[in-house]
Amino acid sequence: MRLLRLAKILSIASRYGLDEMILEHEPSGRLAALSRTLHFWRRFDTPSAVRLRLALESLGPIFVKFGQVLSTRRDLLRPDIADELAKLQDRVPPFSSELALAEIEKAYGRPASEVFAEFDATPVASASIAQVHFARLRPEDGGHEVAVKVLRPAMHEVIANDLALLETLAAVLEKAWPDGKRLKPREVVAEFAKYLYDELDLMREAANCSQLRRNFSGSRLLQVPEVHWDQCTTTVMVMERMRGIPISQTEALVAAGIDLAALSRAGVEIFFTQVFRDGFFHADMHPGNIFIATDAAHHGSYIALDFGIVGTLTDTDKNYLAQNFLAFFQRDYKRVATAHIEAGWAPPETRADEFEAAIRAVCEPIFDRPLHEISFGRVLLRLFQTSRRFNVEIQPQLVMLQKTLLNIEGLGRQLDPDLDLWKTAKPFLERWMSEQLGRRAFHRGVQQEAPYWARTLPQLPRLVYQALAARREPDLAPLLSELARAQRQQGRLLALIAVLLTALLLGQHL
Repeated sequence: MRLLRLAKILSIASRYGLDEMILEHEPSGRLAALSRTLHFWRRFDTPSAVRLRLALESLGPIFVKFGQVLSTRRDLLRPDIADELAKLQDRVPPFSSELALAEIEKAYGRPASEVFAEFDATPVASASIAQVHFARLRPEDGGHEVAVKVLRPAMHEVIANDLALLETLAAVLEKAWPDGKRLKPREVVAEFAKYLYDELDLMREAANCSQLRRNFSGSRLLQVPEVHWDQCTTTVMVMERMRGIPISQTEALVAAGIDLAALSRAGVEIFFTQVFRDGFFHADMHPGNIFIATDAAHHGSYIALDFGIVGTLTDTDKNYLAQNFLAFFQRDYKRVATAHIEAGWAPPETRADEFEAAIRAVCEPIFDRPLHEISFGRVLLRLFQTSRRFNVEIQPQLVMLQKTLLNIEGLGRQLDPDLDLWKTAKPFLERWMSEQLGRRAFHRGVQQEAPYWARTLPQLPRLVYQALAARREPDLAPLLSELARAQRQQGRLLALIAVLLTALLLGQHL
């Protein structure tokens, strides 16, 4: 099976001329010429980036998803390739209702009719990893309307085979392609495998959903479905059914009385709240995963769906981002450069003045444009591209953040073309920095450390006594022996000097 799959991959690669994309970088040009001779019938009128996207679509859902992940690595790819791969859509025909019911019975050990009071066998959404059905829980389980996400059958085997082939192709690329080492194809495949296997565990996705819901508990900005844990397994996830209008249907939103400008600003606030308050953000916020509520209780609030991919940030990451964003607002490029070096992401020998000059050359043309025309995500992307020249190691979590920021910015501009992302974000960042560095930060730090101090302080006398009692007297014998040896040597030297002086004096008298 793997050999047949490899043959299909090579056939599609040849059909779309992917070999030319690789061989054109071979310094001598002989291999590229040989390939053109052997494939004399091929004529390509479309750009190579487009052909790469079409090839991935022909190879199937796993390769489509790989292309989507690859599009986020804009620090490694040519801009035209990254832009084209970002167009990949995870549209996959649904699998049969019989298979879905069989997977549910396999997960619960009993048929769906015994788990749900009602189950709609027609899927409402389908992607490469899973599909979604609407259902209703039994009265004894609350009778709630729910959405049931069912993992595609035999996904582990399919993914294992395709990943093995991707790893082989990546290893070949790394050795045969001059840019292979810089592009790190094996690392990219390993990163993709991690995300893919995470998505295969629907219990992990349920936990992500539950965490995000808890973070926005009581918020009027964002709704997150409730997870019904008693019905969740690694292959079936059951959550609250959410109703709303897809965010891409702007005409329907206007007809429902939604203020699009306010909606775009709320989206920015939601994003920065996730990033800087929680350090936990929904990293797959494309239009298909966002709805807008129209009911009276939550009118105009966002509804988040699909929690297979989330990003996390440490306090160090958040501080780095806030400092960089604020420095950009103030055109303080020196601070941007030193922030990279202080974070350890730029080599310590990096000259801050040269790094600052490179960043200034990239950013000054941007600031000559009106603020509402500036792309926040593009600024971060340019920063990554410039950083690569200085051997800055781009952190995976920041790459995911940059991809999410581009999604948010695109959605915001779609809702309100005049959205000024900088103006919307700056007060939030300034308030966050104040909370991190000001009096409130000190007070919060004391509160967080107080339980530890309360446990430790009563133990201090005992710990000090034990430390003192455990100290041993230093063994002075070796030191005294060395000192005696040095004294003897010094004595012999002084005696020799005395003899020489005596001899010299006697010689003068004689």
